[in-house]
Amino acid sequence: MFARHLSSPATSEFSEKLSEMPKSTTSHHHPSSSNSSSSSSLSSARYKEIWNYLWIPVLISLSKELIFAKAHQSILLPSEEEEFRVQVQRLSSSCPARPSNLYFRPVIGILSHPGDGASGRLNNGTNASYIAASYAKFVEAAGARVIPLIYNEPPEVLAEKLTLVNGVLLTGGWAKTGLYFETVQRIFKQVLEKNDAGDHFPLYAICLGFELLNMIISQDDNILEKFRATDQASTLQFVKSAALEGTVFERFPPELIRKLRIDCLVMQNHQYGVSPERFLQNNGLSRFFNILTTSTDAYDKVYVSTIQARNYPVTAFQWHPEKNAFEWGLSMIPHSEDAIQVTQHVANYLIRCGSCLNLYSYVMV
Repeated sequence: MFARHLSSPATSEFSEKLSEMPKSTTSHHHPSSSNSSSSSSLSSARYKEIWNYLWIPVLISLSKELIFAKAHQSILLPSEEEEFRVQVQRLSSSCPARPSNLYFRPVIGILSHPGDGASGRLNNGTNASYIAASYAKFVEAAGARVIPLIYNEPPEVLAEKLTLVNGVLLTGGWAKTGLYFETVQRIFKQVLEKNDAGDHFPLYAICLGFELLNMIISQDDNILEKFRATDQASTLQFVKSAALEGTVFERFPPELIRKLRIDCLVMQNHQYGVSPERFLQNNGLSRFFNILTTSTDAYDKVYVSTIQARNYPVTAFQWHPEKNAFEWGLSMIPHSEDAIQVTQHVANYLIRCGSCLNLYSYVMV
């Protein structure tokens, strides 16, 4: 690079100076000490003079290279910058600027539960409510955002929120009566209406949510029975007549399905449930839901553990799919690699709603 520019007049003069230098200080004779000292001083002066000339051509050479490089840079007017950016994007990627399938922003509404969430406290004297962090993490782990649906907020506010979400999750808890029960009824009705109108709008109901849906659909407040399944890890026994295609288990690897049958990979934490016999005897339940799995409590009593609606994207779990990956407070919560896969697959199924009609902007949500 520098060789091209070292042919300047300054470098020619530098070359002439070099030619005037003594060829060598070495001789076949042995000069005296004074001659050697004089020769050394002369050489030192010559080298100093050479360096005085050397920095000039080097500086000129560098300056020319910088000017040459600058001349080859594209200079864009402000009006040309956007066009240039688009052209670069077209050359660098075949994807459109904002492909809808990559920027889908699913939002799930989670219903809050009465109380303040304090450990060991079931109720308090205020109107406070809470959502356990594990439910929000469960939804977010599958790539969705969360909107809290406050159970005791004005009905019109709740209705507006339901127009801004792609699905709803009902959590575990204890409240089976009063305003909370009425709010669940209202949400369930709107879920059915949305789906009847052609909007694929999924509903997940976990533990308490499972029990409330059974009460609502059966129209029997006494449909629930007592079971002993608190702080208990269990298996899932798949009903032979139930096809897994189109259900929450459809994308579970076959090996994980096999392990669910023999290993305790799911967490149970409830005192109530529905036996298969009572479930099938109720026309409302048996017509609306298919039983997918059953489990047994500490006394080997069998209860229904997973159900899915025949004609709606409504799935209910007596067990807790969110706990495996995100809760550590109970001793029997399974945390194995297989158990974590169960959590992830169940979360993914809820969020997998590509045909949802509710595609709202970030600002609206």
